[in-house]
Amino acid sequence: MSEPTRISELPERIGQEVTVRGWVMTTRSSGKIAFAVLRDGSGYVQAVFPKAEVPDAVWETFKALTQETSVAVTGTVRADERAPSGVELTAHGLEILGPSVDFPITPKEHGTAFLFEHRHLWLRSRRQVAVMRVRHEVIQAIRDFFYDRDFYLVDTPLLTGAIGETAGNLFETEYFDLGKAYLAQTGQLYLEAAAAALGRVYCFGPTFRAEKSKTRRHLAEFWMVEPEVAWNDSDDNMRLQEDFVSYVVGRCLERRRAELEELERDVTPLESVAPPFHRISYTDAVTKLQGLGAEITWGRDLGGDDETLLAKQYDRPVFVYNYPREVKAFYMKQNPDDPRTVLNNDCLAPEGYGEIIGGSQREDDYDLLLARIREQGLPEEAYGWYLDLRKYGTFVHSGFGLGIERTVAWICGIPHIREAIAFPRQMHRLYP
Repeated sequence: MSEPTRISELPERIGQEVTVRGWVMTTRSSGKIAFAVLRDGSGYVQAVFPKAEVPDAVWETFKALTQETSVAVTGTVRADERAPSGVELTAHGLEILGPSVDFPITPKEHGTAFLFEHRHLWLRSRRQVAVMRVRHEVIQAIRDFFYDRDFYLVDTPLLTGAIGETAGNLFETEYFDLGKAYLAQTGQLYLEAAAAALGRVYCFGPTFRAEKSKTRRHLAEFWMVEPEVAWNDSDDNMRLQEDFVSYVVGRCLERRRAELEELERDVTPLESVAPPFHRISYTDAVTKLQGLGAEITWGRDLGGDDETLLAKQYDRPVFVYNYPREVKAFYMKQNPDDPRTVLNNDCLAPEGYGEIIGGSQREDDYDLLLARIREQGLPEEAYGWYLDLRKYGTFVHSGFGLGIERTVAWICGIPHIREAIAFPRQMHRLYP
């Protein structure tokens, strides 16, 4: 047996004999010629078995192939302009490496509950492979964007005693003899400390929110990238966000066209994603939404339906900025022009996908920050170190968090973010 070749490498091996190892997706036979579509993670290829040209043992082995059997196929790479990859494999050798009996996910329609119960196997489907490849590209683009702009990656703790958002949405656990610890909702507070050391920083990892929500935009465990930049104000923050989102979308359009085609994604709206993004103040957004028939009133946070309705009015992402301070986190900078509001923004994706980014300028005044901590009834002792950042060389700084699953769902054009991560965690799902 020759050294195995990945399917993605086959177009470079036309005319050569190769061995491919992979899994059988489908088979068919006319009696004189047989076909098997194989995948190996890098791509897909059709293997052709002419009965008159293969040993009898190979022909009999082919008859035993079933969906998801793992195999080694040896043959000659042939150019075929009808094939998606431009090649097919004329086979003369076949070895079963691992049989597959009664694979539960057949080509027929299956319900969503069934598919997620078999998520470990559903991941093998073409659609799910395409989503995972787009997710991979999104993550690599994120890392490249920040690396090229001299940001430093800082790994922030997943177990913390200081919270960044509302206490009711925390997963908690006993932490030895020190009382309660919480699974982190954000790495932001720690990043603010790192920004004072390194200037431009970001963290990237899983975050946890114990919201009892079943909407298509919520997971209990999701991945978030959070940059924090010294000396950036709220306007600088939004400019960084629009450059960032445009870069990530552009990378997927450049390198993952085949996957987006597999997902039947209309890429025309994605091709419009370029700076500058639209901007509208929260106050003007409320007025606009009321004119569109929404029941929102000033002082309430925008709900999912509000975000969807508003974002549909624009051809690219839109920033909604300066929300009421009462509906936002304690660390957001008070707006000097309107103390009822804070210097923050949400970035809403078009086509009904809603918020993909939440960001703000951080409160850099020691007394105002302490007052907000007390106002929200947070334990001052847990935030002593955070207040120190305003005590020893305070500085203007801003940052934001982008949800990976929401971004992947938008780019892929899929309706629910549970497909945008390999093993989703929801309030009713902890398996597999």
